[in-house]
Amino acid sequence: MLSVVKSGGFLGIDGYPVDVEVNVSAGLPQFITVGLPDTAVKESRERVRSAITNTGFNFPVKKIVVNLAPANTPKQGTLYDLPIAVGILSTAGVFNSEDLQDFAFIGELALDGTLRKINGAMPIALALKEAGIKNLILPEENSLEACVVDGINVYGFKNLREIVDFFNGSLNKEPEKISDRYITADYSVYPDFAQVRGQHLVKKALEIAAAGFHNILMIGTPGSGKSMMAKTFPSILPPMDFEEAIETTKIYSVAGLLEDFMVKNRPFRSPHHTSSDVALIGGGNIPKPGEVSLAHNGVLFLDEFPEFKRTTLEALRQPLEDREVVISRASGRYKFPAKFQLVAAANPCPCGYKGDPNKECQCTPAQIRKYKNKMSGPILDRIDLITWVSSVPPEELAKMKEGEKSESIRERVISAVEIQRKRFKGLKINFNSEMTPDLIKKFVKLEDTAENILLTAVKKYSISTRGFFRILKVSRTIADLDRSDSVKSAHIIQAVNFRITEG
Repeated sequence: MLSVVKSGGFLGIDGYPVDVEVNVSAGLPQFITVGLPDTAVKESRERVRSAITNTGFNFPVKKIVVNLAPANTPKQGTLYDLPIAVGILSTAGVFNSEDLQDFAFIGELALDGTLRKINGAMPIALALKEAGIKNLILPEENSLEACVVDGINVYGFKNLREIVDFFNGSLNKEPEKISDRYITADYSVYPDFAQVRGQHLVKKALEIAAAGFHNILMIGTPGSGKSMMAKTFPSILPPMDFEEAIETTKIYSVAGLLEDFMVKNRPFRSPHHTSSDVALIGGGNIPKPGEVSLAHNGVLFLDEFPEFKRTTLEALRQPLEDREVVISRASGRYKFPAKFQLVAAANPCPCGYKGDPNKECQCTPAQIRKYKNKMSGPILDRIDLITWVSSVPPEELAKMKEGEKSESIRERVISAVEIQRKRFKGLKINFNSEMTPDLIKKFVKLEDTAENILLTAVKKYSISTRGFFRILKVSRTIADLDRSDSVKSAHIIQAVNFRITEG
């Protein structure tokens, strides 16, 4: 007897519908799974057998063939346990096949029939909705995550027995609902900029970076506050809108890192400098998102920037430019979004004390040159703002008052972001840092004196074409913070200074 149960899977971060075809026929007892299953899918036969038996039903002692269609697409994970079990029980008459037509099932089964949380619930729910599926049954732990998707009824269950009772009519169950589909960022989890004393120039650079989604590099001696300011940086970022939150939640759902039903704060990822290329960029036999994708719509903080392997830093070039990672495998081509904001921190030399008034640098010119060469020209060319972080003597720190609070800085940032969203309404971008040369020509109106200053700086400091356009983007953000329609001389001077700063 044949039963077809609707389900879904995911490749990369995108879901797709799957038909789980279960055929139970006479013959030697076998359980065969086809349709490019991975090891976890093949092992489902033991989980399904035990779950059905321990729930109080008879497992058929026959030949069972399970086909996961489309059969030419790789299937991964444990989420097919539930649809396979439902298919087997349907062939035994426990479920009416007509009742299952408008339902899809995903979920991992414990040996006692309990449903366990799975990865990828949100992207699968989105794909099933687009395929016209009206109802989705899944583990209770995934229900809030999936019901964020509007237009599909989501039912969360604790175990297989509850699902049987639901279809038999002995258990009433309403679709899961969330009271508010809008998200509110929780800024209390971040340190406040008021804790950072002094460093007014660096704070200004970080404010500009936050307002225009610009990449920034901080160069300074050890203990000058680079890491602290980087960790404080998310506290001044604008909150994510609903679409950004959905995109980010899909990535964390697939990666198995979703702590709440939705990602509410902009991500902040800080991988160690010993991280591999695959850990940073993404990959694997069945590609998974790396740190650059986990930082999508948020911040990727690379401390000790020159200590990362040269190949790892060079691998950043493509996602920094294209805002996505493309990984090709024999099984297919995978795309992971990677619109992240790079915040990097570096010492001025190997010992860290070049330019420090209190400690003498022990490095030779050759050592300093070798250290700086770890950060290649093409990588530095993709960084919009470079700023020097000077150490503040402890005796002066004690005398300084608290700095400006993150909340007031964030208000200015949000105001500048709103200006950009109005400017780019109808386009596929939100921030000045995303402007193409054509958009720069359209939206960056330079005053005559500002244009002369820029051309002089380009010639004097041998600034590349990419660097030239990045200065224009930064100057547009500075003008937005000043609520100025045109880019003035002061805006260009500031943007140029943040481009050529060296310790």
